[in-house]
Amino acid sequence: MTMSLPLAIVAPPNVDYVRILPELVLSIFGMLIMVLDPLIDEFKAAKTLGSVALLGSIASLAAVFVQAGHPGDAFSHMVRVDTFSIFFHVVILAIVLLTVLASFEYLETQRIRAGEYYGLILMGAAGMCLMTSAVELVLIFIALEISSIATYILAGFLRRDPRSSEASLKYFLLGSFATAFFLYGVALIFGATGSTTISAINASLHTGYIPPLAYVAVALMFIGLGFKVGAAPFHVWTPDVYEGAPAPVVGLMSTAPKAATFAVLLRIIFEAGVPGTFWLVWFAAVLSMTLGNLGALKQTSIKRMLAYSSIAHAGYLLVAFASAPAEGIPSAMFYTAAYAAMNVGAFALISHIAGYGERYTSIDDYAGLGRRSPFMAAILTVFLLSLIGIPATGGFFAKFYVFNAALHANLVGLTILGVINSAIASYYYLRVIVVMYMKEPQGEAVPLPPLTAGVSAVLVLSAVTTLYLGILPGAVLTYAQDSVRSLIR
Repeated sequence: MTMSLPLAIVAPPNVDYVRILPELVLSIFGMLIMVLDPLIDEFKAAKTLGSVALLGSIASLAAVFVQAGHPGDAFSHMVRVDTFSIFFHVVILAIVLLTVLASFEYLETQRIRAGEYYGLILMGAAGMCLMTSAVELVLIFIALEISSIATYILAGFLRRDPRSSEASLKYFLLGSFATAFFLYGVALIFGATGSTTISAINASLHTGYIPPLAYVAVALMFIGLGFKVGAAPFHVWTPDVYEGAPAPVVGLMSTAPKAATFAVLLRIIFEAGVPGTFWLVWFAAVLSMTLGNLGALKQTSIKRMLAYSSIAHAGYLLVAFASAPAEGIPSAMFYTAAYAAMNVGAFALISHIAGYGERYTSIDDYAGLGRRSPFMAAILTVFLLSLIGIPATGGFFAKFYVFNAALHANLVGLTILGVINSAIASYYYLRVIVVMYMKEPQGEAVPLPPLTAGVSAVLVLSAVTTLYLGILPGAVLTYAQDSVRSLIR
């Protein structure tokens, strides 16, 4: 009798819930923000609710380290915690943290209601994190929808700007079609293999006979996921949505949902071993690199230029997907982290300079920035040089590892096309640097508001991460290489 009470007290908690702890934390803080929103004065809401969202982001990052101590499957083998999912959790939640910091000043400048904004960011992040650890296709679809619905709404938050409403509507309509393709592909792979669990699909497809339905299924799923990452020829939504959406939201949607979707693609292509993906990936990579860079050459808006740039970078990343798993997987993971750091920082600075209604987003608006604000110009230069792939930046090693993986897989033609496209891309990135340092503004100069603590922190953290990945890439790459063993069994 004396032993029963202590035994009851020390009974271990349900490990399943620990394995989705970051998602639970994000959901709780997201709901808390929605509850607090109508109770707080509108003029104080931005900072108060932003602080709650910031606390939620930090708490969810801390929850990842708790989650990492309990690897394994959860909820009847629908969720898996391993080094692969932990890596993408950290990347996504770091992006969310920086986005929340960059939004403090932005919401006040644009006079945007904070409650729904921060709530949607955290709820969408919960869906993105769940995508990276889900190993069951129906659960992946549900998580994808949670992420997508949040970003559809966030894209239209500049309600006074018709471009923002157009961006939200276009993103929603085209995204719905893409989701339908993915869901139909899931249905067909179930018909071909009798399961929607990734490990069971792998076992079924490696018994010798591969039903033709499996090839159709993978094509449909690739269409749906290709839209989400903005890969050609499913990229038509990207420039208009990036131009109309709020700049911090563009920084979020150009990195975090793409990281989650690339994680899903890695699981489907390499862990499930779904056949028929090589040429799909090859052609998508070539089209994305070429169309993205050629489209960026003629842009006068920096947001549209970076939109086409994101299409090209999706192509570079897809090169890793065409390579062998041992090198393709870690190079893709490293590229995702490096691209997230430089892109979030770039859009944080764009949102700061843009002003009310995002009036100042033309490349010419950056004329003379090197003289008027050397710090801002230097930070943006770091991000642009990293996007080119200049040594000592994260972008250099990101491209180096991807092209090296392709060469080891004897994809010489694809590598040559990638290098040529990188050379083309250097023109439009360097054009912005030339405008900042070698061109004076025509007429009245764009007003530069003083940097706030939040924006300064985002710029410094993004720049430091970009330089760290370019100078000391070993730790991140080693962790990514360890993930190969957990993904390929």
